[in-house]
Amino acid sequence: MHPFPIERVRSQFPALAGNSAFLDNPAGTQVPHMVINAVGDAMVHAASNIGGQFTASREADRIYLRAHEAMAELLGGNSGREIVIGQSMTMLTFHLSRSLGRRWQPGDEVILTRMDHEANVSPWLHLAADLGLKIRWLPFNRDTWRIEPEDLAPLLNERTRLLALNYASNLTGSINPVSQLTALARKAGALVYVDAVQFVPHGLADVGALGCDFLACSSYKFFGPHLGVLWGQSPLLEDLYPYAVRCAPKELPYRHELGTPQTELFAGLAAAADYLVWLGEAAGSSGSRRQKIRDAYAAATHYEMPLAQLLIDELKGIRELKVHGITSSSQWMHRVPTVSVTHPAVKNSELARRLGDEGINVWSGHNYAYEVAQHLGLDESEGVLRIGLAHYNTQEEVNRIVGSLRRLIG
Repeated sequence: MHPFPIERVRSQFPALAGNSAFLDNPAGTQVPHMVINAVGDAMVHAASNIGGQFTASREADRIYLRAHEAMAELLGGNSGREIVIGQSMTMLTFHLSRSLGRRWQPGDEVILTRMDHEANVSPWLHLAADLGLKIRWLPFNRDTWRIEPEDLAPLLNERTRLLALNYASNLTGSINPVSQLTALARKAGALVYVDAVQFVPHGLADVGALGCDFLACSSYKFFGPHLGVLWGQSPLLEDLYPYAVRCAPKELPYRHELGTPQTELFAGLAAAADYLVWLGEAAGSSGSRRQKIRDAYAAATHYEMPLAQLLIDELKGIRELKVHGITSSSQWMHRVPTVSVTHPAVKNSELARRLGDEGINVWSGHNYAYEVAQHLGLDESEGVLRIGLAHYNTQEEVNRIVGSLRRLIG
């Protein structure tokens, strides 16, 4: 494997030219030049609605369709018709939940996990309250830090309509065995909705291999603009009731998208996929775009996870600091480089503020992993101090935050 081209990678991100250490990546990554340029070019050449008979509108049409095809390619789908793009993953999940709810009856059941972000919890809780559905809660295993198939099996029955689960936790970093969990749910006749927001920045999603019905992610978590992306089985998307204005297009991919598309952001979305292709090439890959994307993730993981392990090992050496999640290097394949910690004597919000004053960007709180915080018995307002790496971070930045925490904690 080629050495990871960290200097070339960092040169792609103008925000990294300053003195800030961006260790807040689970909340949103920085953006490369090609994404910024694509957004700007679209504002100049395609500042128009789609569907018109003039040059700017035709360019907007091209951008719109290419964004859908690029996301199908990134997620392992068959075509852009399977992609719904919207304001955010949260908005898309609320929207789709209403369409699915038209098929369900009072007493039908939805399984939610204690590991999920609120974006994959609250939409289903609201739907259950509206329709009289029953919610069943699936815990995560405190020994493995994952959702285990043996804990799901007893919750499934003939009334189960949906399993909503995440691919990777935005608080503990754990990666769940989604294909196994999906197979169990599908065997019971349930649909499966996967929140892959935290996985897609670090790993190759393959919806065909997972066997799920829906998979959602957020492009600002994988080096793109602020948009949500939903992949769905095309027969389901074609059949589900669309909550849209009466004169909206009825065919895919337009069917479930509301109002005028943000053409400039769609251009940036496609460019985010192009960046991953570039990363694959920079890491020595050749072949198809999908192969380059696959190799980009492999190279990034090979670079990120030793950094994450260094971070974990150093944090464990700080007196009374507790790491919430997998800490063994033998379990790399079961986590992403998101590391959450707490200290009994120092508030996480205070640590985050003081680190921010030093130019080190991190988050504190429950980070919308509300169920996780409750399940771990954490203070709901203070939650954790969350440090999240991306493939543009460096060992110097890891050393910097560890040194600051040692000094601040004392």
